[in-house]
Parts: sequence; C-alpha cells; structure tokens
Amino acid sequence: MEAAHAVSRAVTAADWAGRIRAELTGNILPFWLRHVLDRAHGGFFGEVASDLTVRADAPRASVINARILWTYATAARQLGPEWLAPAEWAFDYICAKFWDREQGGLFWMVDATGAPLSPRKQTYAQAFGIYALSEYYRATGDDEALELAQKLYALIEEHAFDPVSGGYFEARGRAWEELEDVRLSDKDLNAPKSMNTHLHVLEGYTNLLRVWPDEGLKAKQAALLATMMDHIIDPDTGHFKLFFETDWKSLSDHISFGHDIEGSWLLYEAAEVLGDEALLARARAIAIHMARVSLAQALDPDGSMLFEADGTGEIIDGKKHWWVQAEAVVGFYNAYELTGEEAFREAALAAWRYIEEHVVDRVHGEWHAKLSRNGIVLTETEDSDAVLVGPWKCPYHNARVCYELLNRLGRSERKTP
Repeated sequence: MEAAHAVSRAVTAADWAGRIRAELTGNILPFWLRHVLDRAHGGFFGEVASDLTVRADAPRASVINARILWTYATAARQLGPEWLAPAEWAFDYICAKFWDREQGGLFWMVDATGAPLSPRKQTYAQAFGIYALSEYYRATGDDEALELAQKLYALIEEHAFDPVSGGYFEARGRAWEELEDVRLSDKDLNAPKSMNTHLHVLEGYTNLLRVWPDEGLKAKQAALLATMMDHIIDPDTGHFKLFFETDWKSLSDHISFGHDIEGSWLLYEAAEVLGDEALLARARAIAIHMARVSLAQALDPDGSMLFEADGTGEIIDGKKHWWVQAEAVVGFYNAYELTGEEAFREAALAAWRYIEEHVVDRVHGEWHAKLSRNGIVLTETEDSDAVLVGPWKCPYHNARVCYELLNRLGRSERKTP
C-alpha cells in the first residue's frame, strides 16, 4: 500500500492536470465538432458507429443533445470563448426542435429532420434540460436559457412530483398525462420511480440553484436530498436501490457500481450548493461510506470499475463501461478531498490511467463505449451499444471528469506539502 501511495504522489497535480487538459481539448471536445455536428440540418447526428460511419438518419435524443449543450457551455465558461459557438449551436437546436411549444417541456426523441418521434415527457430528460440550460446561462447570461430552465422546473413540480410519498414519477405523455410504460430504456424495470431519475433531477436542481437561488427551489432540493437519503440509499450496504413502487418499496436488489460512485459526489455537491449544514453533514458521511464500499467491492486489479452485481455482491456484468470509469475518477477524488486518505487518490489516479491506456480511442477519437472485463474493446456485433455516438453515448461523463479534476486538482492539492 505504501508503494502505491508513493506512485500516486509521484504524479503531481500539475502533471495530472496537464494530461487531463490535453485529453479534453485535444480529443473529446474536437471530436464532436469534427464528426457529429450536422452542418446541413442543424444539431448533431444521432448515431456514429465505432468505425466513424455517420448514421445520418438515426433518431436524436433530447438527453444527448442536452448533455452536448452542457459540455460546450462548460467549456466556454471554464476554458474560453472559442468553445461558445458549439454551445450556441446546441442551444438553438434544442429550442427549435426539442422544446414542445404547445405543451411545454422537452420531447424525448425527434427524427433526423427534427420532427417529434417520441413526444413523451420523461422526467429524466427534463432534468437534463435544466442542467444544460442553467449551464448555458452561466456561460452566456442569456435570459431565455434561464427562463426555459425555470419553466422545466415548474413543469416537473406540477406534473411529476408525488405529493403523497415524495419524489418524482418517471414519465408523462406529451400533454403530461399518465403512461403505462414509463421506462427510460428496454433494460429498465417499468417502475413508477427510479434512482436514476432522482439522481439527475438532483443534479439539474443543483445547477439551477447556482444561478437562481429561489426559496421554493431550495425547499424542493432539500426535500429531494432527504428523500434520496431516506429511501434510495441503503444505509447498511452503501448502495443505491434502483427501482421503486410509488410508496418506495424496492423492486430490485441489483447494484449499479457506476451510479453508486457517481451519486456519492453528486449528493455532496447538491448539499454543498444548497448550503444546509445538517444535510451537508449527512451527505458527507454518506458520500464517504459509498466511496469506501465502491473501493472495496467494485474495483478490478487493473484499476477499473466493474458495472453491476446482484444483491449478494456477485458480479453479473463485469464489462468496463466508459462512463463508469469517468465517474470513478471523480467519486474517488471527491472522497480523497473529504478524508485526506491516500487510498482514494490512488484509486482515482488508477482509474484515470486505465482510461488513458484502454478507454480512449486512439484511432477514431472519443472513448470506446464498452470493454470486456479483461480490457478488450467490444464491437457492435458483441454489444449493440458499443458505438462512439448514440442515445446514451455522449461527451458528458468524459468531459465532466476533466472539468471536475482540473478544478479539484488546483483546489485541493496545493494544500498538500
């Protein structure tokens, strides 16, 4: 262990930050402008194969477009105005094609021409709209962006909030009517509430609070934090429960390691921005506990994080998902900042090394979507989700780990002798 810590400390904050900045500005951000931006019809192509084949007719999802907007708005804010144009491009497309001018909110999916294909109102998508529009406002001061984010917040509270048991329902129809099938994807349970939706409503509300410290929003965020800590996190195991009945009866015992480590730092960030000391203390303890459990249960010897286990802890999906590795870096580094424990810094650095050595696509650009447990890149023949760009494959997780670590390395490691 001492040797591992010595190796970790041999990589200085400046060295690590330099590697991260090079990946962000030399690979991730340019890739999407070079290969995914649709100059003929606006917006971004819905799918690009692992060999860079553009599938121009593929549907376009509101979630990935919101994530692209967030990515370039953050780049414009943190890196410089040279990244503002793609943020404006993404903002204009969301306003023109995804915003429902009749019923409000964001469509779930449009076709390649921008016509509504799935006009349902998934709460998850509305939350990412808030997240992205708030960030665009932070970068530009554009009042329209803030107004749209506020409208999405009001629509979620009016149509998705559960006034009886708390929390938020998964989805509504175009006119905000109830739906029989509310799943985010075919892989999810058809449950009225999920961890995933609540985690990203929390994330969206956190970013909105940064630019709009409304008292009503603060109260809703405090209630959401309490709901997550009371019902969604298992205090004994340190894992998220994933799917629920309306009254919070758990419907699955599966463990999602990526969401656990991602949620650990998002919970703490939400409490920190909210500024409620009691919730912050509780979130801090939970974040550390979840990171410790992830460190003990989810890591392979190569430094990467596994994907999913059953309720007994048996690994049922050992694939190395790109986004899970990104969140491992942030989650473990957050735990290091909270505790000062070198094991967490070493875990974050080991995950970053794994990304550099295995996940970054050195041939085509961007990151590989999935690898086998032994680190072999999976093809679309082996896994249909193994695309460079798709409804869920976006620059949000991998750009965000870069933004987060650039900020955190500069903030915390200067304190270390």
